[in-house]
Amino acid sequence: MNSPYTFKHLTPSMNNGKSRPAIFLFHGLGSNEDDLLQLVEEFKDQCHIFSLRGPITHPPGYAFYTFEEEGKPTREVFDKVIVFTQSFIMEAIKTFNLDNEKIYLIGFNQGAVVAETLSLVMGQMIRGTVALSGFLPDFVIDEYKKMPMDRLKIFISHGEYDYVYPIQWGQKSQKVFTDYGATVTYKTYPDGHGVTQDNLRDLVNFIAEDLIDKIN
Repeated sequence: MNSPYTFKHLTPSMNNGKSRPAIFLFHGLGSNEDDLLQLVEEFKDQCHIFSLRGPITHPPGYAFYTFEEEGKPTREVFDKVIVFTQSFIMEAIKTFNLDNEKIYLIGFNQGAVVAETLSLVMGQMIRGTVALSGFLPDFVIDEYKKMPMDRLKIFISHGEYDYVYPIQWGQKSQKVFTDYGATVTYKTYPDGHGVTQDNLRDLVNFIAEDLIDKIN
């Protein structure tokens, strides 16, 4: 891989030379590439898993972008991260012979912002997205070029008591993706800014059901 990203790559045990599905993970602010691997334990036998480390140091971990205040990423930095990350995914598809009809994104916090944005700009290249407590920046909604999304399935979840990213931000994302033709599953949980066990179960089911559907 020519990408400057630091990342972890888990290869599927059922790797028989055929192209396999892939899941790309994007952690939250101050975390790292180990953080979300626990969410996708169930899929390690059948999917390539790529967990990316944010390129910006933000103790005790890393970040995918800088920001002026919550909800307002620094545009110049964010634009570059989206371009670099899209290139990473495309290079991974080619390098590891991934099934380009079964590409999934999962992100939390900043990672959810990246995953949602990639889903808009990559459109049909993404089969399914899980956005955990994220949002779409206003400049992405207003100015980014969007690709067709009628094939995209997206699971958006938010804590009802989230005071880091208010629940209204999740609702706004739901509307944007619905308006652009994606199939949207939107769920809220009695939690703050985190992932409950019910949330984890629902996101796993969301990916699992689609994988089965695509394989069949």
